Amino acid sequence: MKTYDTLSEALTDLEKRGFTHDFNVHATHLECKKRNEIYKPETFTIVEMYRFEGMSSADDNSVVYAIETNTGVKGTLVDAYGVYADSLSSEMIEKLHFKR
Repeated sequence: MKTYDTLSEALTDLEKRGFTHDFNVHATHLECKKRNEIYKPETFTIVEMYRFEGMSSADDNSVVYAIETNTGVKGTLVDAYGVYADSLSSEMIEKLHFKR
């Protein structure tokens, strides 16, 4: 996997590599508004994950996930550490726990 100094650098490179869609996380699925589609945990794979820690505040910490669906849709999900943890199903929590 590559290394990036900033979140914006990661997003720019991932887009160049074909991860062109934006995903939003919901309690039980991901959503791609541009395609008007939802993806249950069993229909997508986290291909890569990068963590970024803010220099000035823990509130600036974030994770970017590079995701590919079983239909070939590739995109990214940006998440602040722990922001969604309380509202996700156990299946989504397990899925977003990336194992290298």
